Amino acid sequence: MDYLVIEGYKSAAEEFSQEANLTPPVDFESIESRMDIREALQRGDVEDAITRVNDLNPEILDTNPGLYFKLQQQKLIEYIRQGRISEAVEFAQSELAPRGEESPEFLYELERTMALLAFDSAPNVPEGIADLLSPAQRLRTAGEVNAAILDSLSQGNEVKLVGLLRLLCWGEKMLSEKAEFPRLNVIDGNIVGK
Repeated sequence: MDYLVIEGYKSAAEEFSQEANLTPPVDFESIESRMDIREALQRGDVEDAITRVNDLNPEILDTNPGLYFKLQQQKLIEYIRQGRISEAVEFAQSELAPRGEESPEFLYELERTMALLAFDSAPNVPEGIADLLSPAQRLRTAGEVNAAILDSLSQGNEVKLVGLLRLLCWGEKMLSEKAEFPRLNVIDGNIVGK
């Protein structure tokens, strides 16, 4: 249930809740709202995502300047991706530059993003900043927004199953230093070794 709720599988979470006779940990409508925000970010519609976050809970962006900066940075990236260079420069000067003065981390990210303007096409962009134009950048931003929303709902923002796998790997590593033992192949669930 934890995995389905955090990852946003609303209908599967509803069915699982009914079949297992579990009380859902969140309102299922909040799952749909989070997925709408994620979809808006994945298609590059940052304004829609910001509006939806504020409709869901205006305090999320008010109390998290780092997240708001990430959303504004994503908006700048989308301007650059669309070739709207004059709008990108104006937006960076009015919205992001003042935040960059407040924080060295924000300034570094703003400089990385503005460096995209020096290149005329995606294949020419150096490796250190090319990731900003990749679809993975949109996914990272969407993931950070999803985590902030879950925090605002007093939900965990990491799937417990992932934590359990990390613990399993750590335990196996610690045990392997002391003795031989049969290992669980996490990929297919088989026991490997003696």
